[in-house]
Amino acid sequence: MIKQQIAGNKRIIYVAGPYHHQTEEGKRENILHAIRVALRLWELGFFVICPHCNTANFEFYTNLPQEVWGEGYLEILKRCDAIFMMRNWETSEGAKSELEVAIERGMAVYYE
Repeated sequence: MIKQQIAGNKRIIYVAGPYHHQTEEGKRENILHAIRVALRLWELGFFVICPHCNTANFEFYTNLPQEVWGEGYLEILKRCDAIFMMRNWETSEGAKSELEVAIERGMAVYYE
């Protein structure tokens, strides 16, 4: 269990998982799930970076391409100590790329 593995450690962890969905309701659920995961990780003693919370629904307020967020978050991820892969991460191309970067950099990887 993750709680036992990090007891006493203060580490920066990145939450990765699906954001987009075929429906708006599905996307909202992905965001809400990420919030729940982030809160649980904060409670366990991590310092959490959660892209779902940071840029939720930005696509409605700008014409910036999706690649801007992906590139930015890969750069942020490189400054983290660990990555937490939310359920269904396999359905997200972004999460798969994030996991690849984390593994290449030797980060701790946790799975839901």
